Amino acid sequence: MSSEKWTVTFQVFRKKAETPGYYDDFKLEVDPDEYVLDGVERVWAFHDRTVTFRHACHHSTCGACGMRVNGVEKLTCITPIREVTHNGGVVRVEPLRNFPVVSDLAVDMGKFYTQMDDVKHAAVTPDVKEAIQPEKRPAGPVSDGLEFPRLSDCIECGLCISACPISASSPDYMGPAVLAGAQQHGISGDAGLLCLVDSEDGAWRCHSAFECSAVCPSFVEPGWRIMDLRRQIVAERIKNMFGGANDKNKPVEVAK
Repeated sequence: MSSEKWTVTFQVFRKKAETPGYYDDFKLEVDPDEYVLDGVERVWAFHDRTVTFRHACHHSTCGACGMRVNGVEKLTCITPIREVTHNGGVVRVEPLRNFPVVSDLAVDMGKFYTQMDDVKHAAVTPDVKEAIQPEKRPAGPVSDGLEFPRLSDCIECGLCISACPISASSPDYMGPAVLAGAQQHGISGDAGLLCLVDSEDGAWRCHSAFECSAVCPSFVEPGWRIMDLRRQIVAERIKNMFGGANDKNKPVEVAK
């Protein structure tokens, strides 16, 4: 942290139950190298204990603190105040778009989490022993085929869905993170998952705006993954058209 001090105004979106939304202004003295989440916590701690927001890890792992900061989707625990405003400026903090607002800055992400389960996205994925460099292997004996868990790159923060113009206009659209999760899982041989993503509200609804990739804090590149998912869908269609002739695991019949 620096010894520099700024005076900034946090404009915090407020909404309780069915009441119309509005903004509360809070003047704060901050270190510009503090994070936006630090400012929101200070508003809650010293100005208004009724402000509602989500947060947990404070180091960009849990994805809970996603919000819009001056109109752009940000993970607020890693967004420095000096990055979004200047001395005497405004930090407008709003909930993510395209999710129901529960209270103030907190949104309901239940449907999103269910959809991630539907496409079989795993928050923790296995790494086989052979893929890990020797110096990075856990201490102790290992056996062939042993798998070590690692976190998936997607932290399910919802920023990409908030930024997506199609999610804003088509509520039934599966959304960037969900389709990227399907691409990571792979659809080959999974007829149920193929049917889910090869649909009106699946991969073909995307208009390739790539706003999702622009705001992703984990560099998952959901826009690119949706394009690759389309390639997988076409490959599966062709394979099914020819009765699975491209299936490498299918035995080849030899004429006698």
